[in-house]
Amino acid sequence: QVQLVESGGGSVQAGGSLRLSCAASGYTNLYCMGWFRQAPGKERERVASIGPYGDSYYTDSVRGRFTVSRDNGKNILYLQMNSLKPEDTAMYYCAAASTPRCFGGYSYWGQGTQVTVSS
Repeated sequence: QVQLVESGGGSVQAGGSLRLSCAASGYTNLYCMGWFRQAPGKERERVASIGPYGDSYYTDSVRGRFTVSRDNGKNILYLQMNSLKPEDTAMYYCAAASTPRCFGGYSYWGQGTQVTVSS
């Protein structure tokens, strides 16, 4: 069983930075892991994902500003967010697939961490 715990959310002004972390218990080294977000009244969207060998994916709105990375030795997933915009405000969730593939379903989810960006 995999459990995921996010941290690092908070409130920042536009243009600022935050780094989210997701600590995983259980074996995730061969799984794809990703970050999703959901703003009030909007559907959940995948922000970024990273395969077990470092192949990464970003949604267009964050490419060039966000960087996803993972430390398999420590079982931690990161999301470095720079040049934050008010439209990045959302609850951010960490998720893990049960396969190396990043474009299928995600089986495990964290509780979320709030990111609020003010203008």
